[in-house]
Amino acid sequence: MGERCRAALRVLVLQAAWALAGGQVRYSVPEEAEAGTVVGRLAQDLGLEAGEAEARRLRLVAQGRRASVEVSGASGALLVSSRLDREELCGKSAPCALRLEVLVERPLRVFHVELEVTDINDNAPIFPAARKNLSIAELSVPGSRFPLEGASDADIGSNAQLSYTLSPSEYFSLDLEKSNERNLVPELVLTKSLDRETIPVHRLVLTASDGGRPSLTGTMELVILVVDANDNAPQFNQSVYRLQLAENAAVGTLVGRVNATDPDLGSNSEMTFTAISFIPSSGRDVISVNPETGEIHLTGALDFEEVSVFDFRIEARDHGTPSLSGHCSVELQVLDVNDNAPEVRVTSLSVPVSEDAAVGTVVALLSVSDRDSGANGRVRCWVWPASPFGLEATFAGSYSLVLREALDRERVSEYEVEVRAEDGGAPALRASRGLRVPVSDVNDNAPAFAQAVYTVLARENNAAGAELARLWARDPDEAGNGRVSYSVWEGGAAAASWSSWSGAAGGGWRPASSYVSVDAESGRLWALQPLDYEELQVLQFEVRAVDAGEPPLCGNATVQLFVLDENDNAPALLPPAGSAPEAGGAAAEAARAAQAAGGSVSASDTLWAWAAWGAPAGQVVAKIRAVDADSGYNAWLRYELWEPRGKGPFRVGLYSGEVSTARALDEADGPRHRLLIVVRDHGEPARSATATLSVSLVEAAEAALAAAAGSSSSSRAAAGADAGAGAAGAATNVWLVVAICAVSSLFLLAVVLYGASRWAPRAAVLSGPGPTTLVCASEVGSWSYSQRHSRSLCVADGAAKSDLMVFSPNFPPPPPGAAPKDTQPEPSALLGTVSGASLVYFSVPSHLPSG
Repeated sequence: MGERCRAALRVLVLQAAWALAGGQVRYSVPEEAEAGTVVGRLAQDLGLEAGEAEARRLRLVAQGRRASVEVSGASGALLVSSRLDREELCGKSAPCALRLEVLVERPLRVFHVELEVTDINDNAPIFPAARKNLSIAELSVPGSRFPLEGASDADIGSNAQLSYTLSPSEYFSLDLEKSNERNLVPELVLTKSLDRETIPVHRLVLTASDGGRPSLTGTMELVILVVDANDNAPQFNQSVYRLQLAENAAVGTLVGRVNATDPDLGSNSEMTFTAISFIPSSGRDVISVNPETGEIHLTGALDFEEVSVFDFRIEARDHGTPSLSGHCSVELQVLDVNDNAPEVRVTSLSVPVSEDAAVGTVVALLSVSDRDSGANGRVRCWVWPASPFGLEATFAGSYSLVLREALDRERVSEYEVEVRAEDGGAPALRASRGLRVPVSDVNDNAPAFAQAVYTVLARENNAAGAELARLWARDPDEAGNGRVSYSVWEGGAAAASWSSWSGAAGGGWRPASSYVSVDAESGRLWALQPLDYEELQVLQFEVRAVDAGEPPLCGNATVQLFVLDENDNAPALLPPAGSAPEAGGAAAEAARAAQAAGGSVSASDTLWAWAAWGAPAGQVVAKIRAVDADSGYNAWLRYELWEPRGKGPFRVGLYSGEVSTARALDEADGPRHRLLIVVRDHGEPARSATATLSVSLVEAAEAALAAAAGSSSSSRAAAGADAGAGAAGAATNVWLVVAICAVSSLFLLAVVLYGASRWAPRAAVLSGPGPTTLVCASEVGSWSYSQRHSRSLCVADGAAKSDLMVFSPNFPPPPPGAAPKDTQPEPSALLGTVSGASLVYFSVPSHLPSG
């Protein structure tokens, strides 16, 4: 009875001790321990007496996986029963703890025992392949880096910490890049330019050593082929892709997508994506990359308890010869369950943002947190829309909203940005925060006119201050940067000023600002003075639009101002043809002055003409010449016989101004006829001038004699005028012109004298008062200037197809009101005067231009 009490007491003490100790026994044993190695005295640690372990049947309860340990029935010790391999039991998980259940009977109790299998350096680093072939372009510059596939070590802790060495080479060195806090990625660095013709192939040995004692190593041979390839390698848009995926994701799930571009063309821009350098190497079994699209897919089941993070690199290799590659890192985090949504807080906001802010400018500071832990507390953030802002991670849980693209306030003046956060839970929980980011204006747009060239039509004689046009330049900036002022830019003005009817040059260049002005605010174009078409036909200048920004920007537009003609000039009668050059010039100036005054011009003197009795119908007896300073229809003249009205013996050519016989003349027509001829233009309203022509009827012989005398004088005047014009136009050929004129004059003089002496009929000459006058009668030609308006016309039989120019002597003027016969000398006296005047005749073809 006492023995039983003592046993019960021991059980109670053991139970109390067990409760105080937490109800669990912990042991530690290194892996690869030999069978039979005592792990711990389990019966004693459980408070059992010697021999009591066997009596109470102390034993292990079978577990799901082989424990490789057993309990000795005799001693109650925990022994190693078979080979312990920590890598097989736990993989990369640390610590590697086996949970055992120990059962005793009488009374039945269950005890929990935790056996930790510690790691020893029993695994050497292993490369994915014993040999690695690399293709490096011959033109690769020193400093180029080529990622290598690192080795993997099944051990953990310091036994799995790897270091790398490279066999000696003058062309290559080895650099270790710390992709994260756990792994080092070896990179081959080119230290010297390659020469394929010298060394086409380099063979190196990459050695990986772990941190165990003693250290174990693994090697991989690097065979580097130097080839000529295209010169642009694929480039990823990101160097590191951080992806998250729930551990319960289905096989085939799209994890993400990497994007790479190659600026080459054709096959050199086509690329293939390959996943390399998996850490741990088991990632090859659960992750794949589409070689064409770069999409990352899940090909196997994930287990967060086994591997929480997969690190690997993706190589994009183009199809060039030789091919080039680009690389990026991918970090895939396997997420656990999730029950808290992320929180996004704005800690600082700098608005508005200037539209000329540089790319990378920080707009806001954000704090993102998740109350979950582990993978469920890791948050992925992005900005919507994706441009022009982006997020940059500064440190854990903090982000900067930065400018990724240049801003243009004229296109978008304000952005509604939404910062979105998503945790890695399953299902994922999201949070967002909206931000309003206004854009401030800078003066980055110059004023632009709607047209590069403006064509403005303005009628002459406009009122001073009249609005000619309205110019408008658009500046999309705001406030002062978009406030435009206008001005006439003198540097771009050109005025065309001339006298259209005389062909003489105008008064010289005048600035455009003397004609027009532009309103600085509205852009209205004003006329400063009345425009005169006869002075100015075209004015071209530039208008400058300047904004009020700092610095100011400007734009120009060309304005072509065309002055439209108005019928503001009446026809002006030209002096009689055959006047002396000096007289003609003075008369021309007088005509210009009269036209500039804008009034009608009437002939103050009577024009004289002579016709022979019996002249046939259609015989030209005179020609009225007039000019209009206007242009177009306003300068198109028509001639009308105003007096006498009815069927008289004379008529006037409607547009030629030629006065000719309407029928054959006879004695019944009287000795003298006074004709009043009106010259009108075609303007609206029409303007006119009048001319008075006195036609005397004489005998045919007298008319022919007057024609011969007038022709001789006219020839000498014409020769002198032609010689003077030739000398002024071409001084270097003056002697040649003089010689030609002299020979021609002698020849024509001989012909005319011979013809006059044989066939010239008896002619009479009539002349008006005044100096010698050059008269040109033509069917279509024009009359030359004379100092006075009187004309002297000689008409002979058969002269209808030719012009006859005559220098006639001076006669005293006929007394007013005297009969025609009283005012004319006798034929014999006329013949004597003509004989003493040495008449010269020139026959000029009528188709030549006259005047």
